[in-house]
Amino acid sequence: MNIKTVLDEQGMRRSLTRIAHEIIEHNKGTENIILVGIQTRGIPLAQRLADMIKTVEGNEIPVYALDISQFRDDLENRHPLVKTDLPVKDKKVILVDDVLFRGRTVRAAMDAIMFTGRAKEIQLAVLVDRGHRELPIRADYIGKNIPSSLQETVSVKLKEIDHSDSVDILK
Repeated sequence: MNIKTVLDEQGMRRSLTRIAHEIIEHNKGTENIILVGIQTRGIPLAQRLADMIKTVEGNEIPVYALDISQFRDDLENRHPLVKTDLPVKDKKVILVDDVLFRGRTVRAAMDAIMFTGRAKEIQLAVLVDRGHRELPIRADYIGKNIPSSLQETVSVKLKEIDHSDSVDILK
């Protein structure tokens, strides 16, 4: 197997720093913003963004975890069992995930948020956009565009889960 590292720890930090600044600039501050990390790797990425935003703005941004398993379109019996406890009403929700690929995970996340309540706005921040969309979904904030073939796998490693930070392409 051939492995190519496209983002190391320093590159990942730079990308997330840029995303944090873009979020602040686009939203003209941090008022009524919540960060929602999509399980699994979106959660620590959302927390890192919140920490970076706090360093710049001095304001704490609430971070929530979102399990989209009941909203996936590849499950036979998809019946959302429980409303999540996300306080989305009148909030700008920024979904955070590690890789944007076909768009189906993001669609499931938006379904989960809309099932919970009516957000003022939903934005999307991803560390990596690798293309190959099946749905008309695009990210508002992208750490790195990585054009890839369908035969390649993009692997994101985070210290909080994998004990190191990197984005690798596996061929």
